[in-house]
Amino acid sequence: MFKDRVVLVTGSSKGIGKSLAEDFAANGASVCINYSSSKEKADKVAESIKSSGGVCMTAGADISKEDDVKQMFRQIENNFGKVDILINNAGITKDNLFIRMKTSEFDDVIDINLKGAFLCSRLAAKSMMKKRYGKIINISSVVAYTGNVGQANYVSSKSGLVGLTKSLSLELASRGIRVNAVAPGFIETEMTESLTDDVKQDMKSKIPLAGFGKPEDINGAVRFLASPDSDYITGQVLHVNGGMYLG
Repeated sequence: MFKDRVVLVTGSSKGIGKSLAEDFAANGASVCINYSSSKEKADKVAESIKSSGGVCMTAGADISKEDDVKQMFRQIENNFGKVDILINNAGITKDNLFIRMKTSEFDDVIDINLKGAFLCSRLAAKSMMKKRYGKIINISSVVAYTGNVGQANYVSSKSGLVGLTKSLSLELASRGIRVNAVAPGFIETEMTESLTDDVKQDMKSKIPLAGFGKPEDINGAVRFLASPDSDYITGQVLHVNGGMYLG
């Protein structure tokens, strides 16, 4: 499906990003696995992809830093020559009640989750404009629509991604670049594994499909938006949340 396409998935050494990188590689894409500090995990993802016959590379970069992002894109161009599809997946949380939240906790989350997507999208768009084709897919969250106690920083960043998606879709449409977003609900990752059983049960009770999703549940939505099947779709948000939010 993605033969001859180059895909960059930010934050792809674990969780949803890892699953996406593996899925794109399995569907014929050349994949860049981005990581910030977990090189060992990124290398394991790369080994898994290559052992299955896939094509990939790894690139360490703190996407909140412009110089790091520029260096990452230089690496990709040196290895693959271009970027066709960008998945802005990288994200962190630093939860705290609003009244107790440190400015640094707010800034750190915004810098990675939102500013990082902006920096990566800007460089990717420059590469895509040359071919008058490209797909940018931002991974937002259900909490961008529902809000969440103790996550003023995270919710703001994910809501910002929705706004970024809409603005970029308008600016880049004339260049043949589609920009969309996926808003996952609660997905089984390292983040949810750390929750107590009581908290998990309470969260699951709010989901009509009665359970957390799996990283693989996000793959299909992102794959669709990255494929030619969605070429007449831009500026949209696809919700994958088990019915938790009906938008």
